[in-house]
Amino acid sequence: MNKDLNSLSQEELGLLFPIIISKYNPGWIDLFKSEKKLIQIIDGIKTVEHIGSTAIPGLIAKPAIDILIEIEDDTFTDSISDSLKLIGYHPIPKSENPPPHLMLAKGYTSGGFSGQQYHIHVRFRGDWDEIYFRDYLIQHHEIALEYASLKLKLSEIYPNDREKYTDSKTEFVTRISKIARREKKK
Repeated sequence: MNKDLNSLSQEELGLLFPIIISKYNPGWIDLFKSEKKLIQIIDGIKTVEHIGSTAIPGLIAKPAIDILIEIEDDTFTDSISDSLKLIGYHPIPKSENPPPHLMLAKGYTSGGFSGQQYHIHVRFRGDWDEIYFRDYLIQHHEIALEYASLKLKLSEIYPNDREKYTDSKTEFVTRISKIARREKKK
């Protein structure tokens, strides 16, 4: 995001970017694939994964494409960030994220949403819950419906508070991710 957005309070950001839940759009997969083509050629990027609700066929979602990219531990993160800036991404400070603490977004302006929104979560190579969670919801439609219900409820409770909306999903996501990990090991 640009400097102006990073200087806004959580309350101001919530009013500018409310929680909007959309019905599933099969085009989200193609949007990811197009963006992946731009991202995967950046030096230092090892994997590019579509994560989040837009990666789960049939699931309602905030219409932002979440992307997890993995880099090697010795990759210079400033060069990754600089390369992503060249294709329209803006860094978002997220010191609470796992190392390398790097998140970038596209589709947000000081006037609100602009075009398709993307969120890139940069991680060192690892074994990430987001992949287990995605795959489990794809395979277990009834759990995906349970998650959809939770998302709708939370979007009504926190229409302008992305932090509380996200934090309130944590218990569900953590619980399902643990189940998914156990099931995968069988």
